[in-house]
Amino acid sequence: MEPDIGTFLAACAYAEREGLRVVDLLPADLPVEHALGLLRLVDPPAYRRDPLASGRGAGHAVLVERDLLVRAGLSEDERPGRPEMLELVRTLKEYAPHATGLAVAPGLRCAPPRPAADRPAVDRAAELRAQGLPPRPLALAQAAGLALLAGAAARQGRWGAVAAGLYWLQPYAVLGGPAGPLHPADLPRTTATRPAGSLAAAVRTFRRTTGTGTAGSRTPGTEAANTRAPGTAPAGRAPRAAGAEASRAAYRAELALGTDRFLEERRSDCPWCGSVRLAVRVTVPDLLQGKPGRFVLEQCADCGHTFQNPRLTPAGLDFYYRDFYDGSGGEGAGALFGRLGDSYRARAEMLRPYTDGPVSWLDVGTGHGHFCTVARTVWPATRFDGLDMGEGVRDAERRGWISRGYQGQFPDFADKLAGGYEVVSMYHYLEHTRDPLAELSAAATALSPGGLLAIELPDPESRMAGLLGPLWLPWFQPQHQHLVPARNLREALADRGFTVLAEEHGPAHQGNDFVGAVALATTWLAPDPDSPWAAPAPPARRPARYAVRAAALPAFAVAAGLDAVRTAAARRADGGNAYRMLARKDAA
Repeated sequence: MEPDIGTFLAACAYAEREGLRVVDLLPADLPVEHALGLLRLVDPPAYRRDPLASGRGAGHAVLVERDLLVRAGLSEDERPGRPEMLELVRTLKEYAPHATGLAVAPGLRCAPPRPAADRPAVDRAAELRAQGLPPRPLALAQAAGLALLAGAAARQGRWGAVAAGLYWLQPYAVLGGPAGPLHPADLPRTTATRPAGSLAAAVRTFRRTTGTGTAGSRTPGTEAANTRAPGTAPAGRAPRAAGAEASRAAYRAELALGTDRFLEERRSDCPWCGSVRLAVRVTVPDLLQGKPGRFVLEQCADCGHTFQNPRLTPAGLDFYYRDFYDGSGGEGAGALFGRLGDSYRARAEMLRPYTDGPVSWLDVGTGHGHFCTVARTVWPATRFDGLDMGEGVRDAERRGWISRGYQGQFPDFADKLAGGYEVVSMYHYLEHTRDPLAELSAAATALSPGGLLAIELPDPESRMAGLLGPLWLPWFQPQHQHLVPARNLREALADRGFTVLAEEHGPAHQGNDFVGAVALATTWLAPDPDSPWAAPAPPARRPARYAVRAAALPAFAVAAGLDAVRTAAARRADGGNAYRMLARKDAA
């Protein structure tokens, strides 16, 4: 859509006044379902303040600074359709996380809509995908909600009818006020036909997506930044460009050789203290993605260290990480990290009593730099650099979420970075490494005297580990190699010349014990048949899997309530499923 010169100049003036580099322009006659869909995804007052909020817009016109467009690798000569525009805004928001906004342009008018028979199924599915949303689950959820509403209207008498009426009139309640900035031209027609129209659109969207399988949703995790197994080679990704069939063929070829080759020989002593008094703590399959294989975590009777034994080889780590943080799983991982802004801020705030503001900060295991871009709102004068094995660190550098990115293993960079940082952070990183003690030594080398080391880890001494057994999410097999008790970490830091300044358990708790258990159980009982590593299954099994996933929905609701209670208790008693530790490198 090409705005007129008056709209363009007004948008430029608005962007300059508000300090924005990207402005998505909403036509005043934006269709009802587009407007309601946008309002479901965006809290306008908070959108600009949240650097991790996914870029959202109407998909009609975007004002963007030319240099930002170039830096994002986009061309101003393109004339994309609405799905491409929606995806464009998501990309631009990543490059201007603190300077992206929305505005209604009264002079902008939507293009005439295509006939309904051509539009709902194709466009809606494409538009949902462009916004990083799964069309099939959302279509099912919409149909299920309408069915529940109809059942309530039929069985609950007056109050059921009131609920149905409120749903029917929602467009007028939200968009019908004369003082509102939006005045959809289709408001009367859409409101009159809303229940039937919504159901028809959901059915057509689901039919459109059936058979176009994706890799499925990802398990909600405890991970906060890491995108590649530390100590492994760069990603051997499934060939996304060649399409889903090529990805399946690549996995079939690898799995034909078996998964035993991905495991080293079992070791007979503890990698932390050397004791030979080991016992199996838990045996669990890959419940994160449903890839073949079983993994054993053993615990040392002397120091309490829990570790994967036998551990994965570097090739095994690459196989089990593939399509989790990138590839087919990259979308879900990015969405998860985008919801952890409060945790990122809490980590950055932990340093306030001990520094007036560090000049330099290295975030190890930075992934795509989510923590750094949020921490910059707490420490705006600090230079944040990142280190990671994955390609995400380069993306973070290009987007400006970090000032400089190092791709590789931390111990290999330690001498080069010696004494160069006032803060080094390792948030949910050490548990992924093959040698956590070497990583701590690297941190001691990279820090200047008096520098601060911030660490966050799962707590293997959490009571929930025993209660939930193999369904305790922080086991996170097969990615987690080591789970370190807090006392062991304190001793290892002291051995390397650190003084522990602060330790937090309750504030570090991640409220996902019960929801994570339900998610893992669902993957266990009903693995995604569309994942490229899934074994071929008879068509009759597919409905059974859908039935299991549908039956899990009430369990998720109950689990969310239990997690809320559990989180409140953890905060109050300073005990949870993770802990943070802050230590200072002694000058000597």
